[in-house]
Amino acid sequence: MILFCVKYSFMNIQKWPIFFALSAAVLYALSAPLSKLLLRGVSATVLAGLLYLGAGIGMGLLSAAAACFRFKSTSAGLSRQDLPYTVGMIVLDIAAPLLLLAGLLKTSAENVSLINNFEIVSTAVIALCIFKERISGRLWLAIGFITAACVTLCVSQAGGLSFSVGSVYVLGACVCWGFENNCTRMISNKNPLEIVTVKGFGAGIGALLIAFIMGNTLPGWKYTAGGLALGFVSYGLSIFFYVLSQRYLGAAKTSAYYAAAPFVGVFLSLLIFREAPPPLFWVALALMLGGTYLSVTDTKYEAINKK
Repeated sequence: MILFCVKYSFMNIQKWPIFFALSAAVLYALSAPLSKLLLRGVSATVLAGLLYLGAGIGMGLLSAAAACFRFKSTSAGLSRQDLPYTVGMIVLDIAAPLLLLAGLLKTSAENVSLINNFEIVSTAVIALCIFKERISGRLWLAIGFITAACVTLCVSQAGGLSFSVGSVYVLGACVCWGFENNCTRMISNKNPLEIVTVKGFGAGIGALLIAFIMGNTLPGWKYTAGGLALGFVSYGLSIFFYVLSQRYLGAAKTSAYYAAAPFVGVFLSLLIFREAPPPLFWVALALMLGGTYLSVTDTKYEAINKK
């Protein structure tokens, strides 16, 4: 079934960019609550490596299977000219999950899921400042709502108002992924299976090397298998669909549809951990819903970037 979807996406991708962006969002939404569970038995640095390594292994096997069944991509492979963006993509993909998982250790999974929407802000602003994508007034308003929600989530009410260190770590991860999204955008016309495989192996091996240098070791086989499996689904398949969507929607607009991920993640986190969030969480949720609605319903973004 997956191979059929891969083949179908190469043949009919023009009709499905929004579907792929939303699929990427739903698959990625699994990562925060399930990673929180895995962190009970594995260090954050090792888990970061396992997640991306799982993506690389899984997508590599899919590439091999696609070749065996003669499902050929119409996209060219990565070339030497793509090396700067490829290296940047890998380095940022090492840093981002390390920050994200460090944040998960210090704050709730639902907070992390919701703050992940700051990736929209960082991706859009970087796309504007560096890659010259233009942003509509409606998307700027959405960015304002989302930023306000993230600031609200960064405030800790324990013992008085203060900034939550865990939330700041997650914001740092979102900034890294904002840069990474724009690097990936520059090579999104290339074979997406190859991009995700290179990204997965590069970031996974890099993060594991850092973990081993720090003295960490691999956990038992259950946690190792769980990390690899979650990586394949939440990072591998999610990134594959994200790259396909970016090719036609652009970096900022794809990240807007990808904004569905935090809300799915929040629902799963509340379902799994059954912890009542503080009052400010609900204020942030309302702001985030407003910002997400504005970004997803923005119809002017594609028009101003086609001029």
